[in-house]
This record gives sequence, C-alpha cells and structure tokens, in this order.
Amino acid sequence: MRRRLRTRSKRRKQVRTPSGVNRLHFFEKRPGPRKCRFCGSILSGVSIDPRAAHSMKTVERRYGGEVCHRCLEKSILVSAAAEWGL
Repeated sequence: MRRRLRTRSKRRKQVRTPSGVNRLHFFEKRPGPRKCRFCGSILSGVSIDPRAAHSMKTVERRYGGEVCHRCLEKSILVSAAAEWGL
C-alpha cells in the first residue's frame, strides 16, 4: 500500500488473507448519526447511508435534518416573542 494511504484518519482492520497471513486493511470511516446543531441530540428519521435517496436523508420541514424538533420549537417561540416585543 502506498505510504500516503496508510494514515490514522482511516479505519484499520486486521484481515486474514487466503494464504493465512494477517494483513492490515484500511477503510474509509463510516459517517456517524446526524446530530442537532444546537443540543447535539441524534436526529430521528434521518439515514446515515450515503447511498440513500435524498428523501431518506432529510425531514420535510424547515431546518429538517439540521435541527431537532425541540430546538426548532424553542427558536420559533423566541423569534415570535422578539417580533411581538414580549
């Protein structure tokens, strides 16, 4: 393997080859679950599969796939209160 590909930023796994020798194989890291940008909680209804359709990777509402429903509700209430001067 080329030296520039043997990096710690890739996932490493010991693989037994057909000749019976253990070799170190390097794989791209799998993406983690999507998280809310404000509170950091895991977003439900969002796929982590990069090959999934766009409709599987997002939620059909404002800031869907970026912000959880709790934080979105809080931000809407705060912006409405600021608009009304409360």
